Amino acid sequence: MENVMADDPRNEPLDSPPVTAAARTRSGGRGDDGVEGRKRWVGPAIASGLAMVAAAIAGLVLTGMQDNAIYSKPVDQLLAAKAKFVGRPVRAEGNLAHGSLVKRDQPCEYRFSITKNGAELPVRFAQCVVPDTFRDVPDLDVGVTVEGELQSDDTFEATSVLAKCPSKYEMKERKDRGEQMPHSPLAAAAGTPAEAP
Repeated sequence: MENVMADDPRNEPLDSPPVTAAARTRSGGRGDDGVEGRKRWVGPAIASGLAMVAAAIAGLVLTGMQDNAIYSKPVDQLLAAKAKFVGRPVRAEGNLAHGSLVKRDQPCEYRFSITKNGAELPVRFAQCVVPDTFRDVPDLDVGVTVEGELQSDDTFEATSVLAKCPSKYEMKERKDRGEQMPHSPLAAAAGTPAEAP
């Protein structure tokens, strides 16, 4: 029997073109026109495409959040950097300035000032309902957080008002010293806001 070599061109079928070494290398050595080679690139191509889409979405979300971010600042810091915050949504924190709380019925609004470290911010809250804890009680600092916009004239247009009650520990200490509780009926009558003319 005759020994036939695999690379002998006589062993190739007559109707198919001869496969060259370069064609075998391009197709991954399988002679299947590169189908396997293309399959190897599909996974990484999809993964990198998805990563680019995810990065673009994250960038849009973060940009949108930055534009709509609400900063929270104590009154003194807010007024010190007012150019940065004028006309933007912001929260201002401070204590209710004693004697500044005034309520008007027509149109319904509250006006008051909050203070922190010597800085004072006049606030206008154009709504009728405030928290029950929002009262001007003598000898008691009522912590207040207002949310809204700082105006260019150093006033604040509030859309919400939050008042911080003294802690139970502070209340017990005051009661033990014989002081009247700030939210008892007598204290509530004393802390009723003045009516605006």
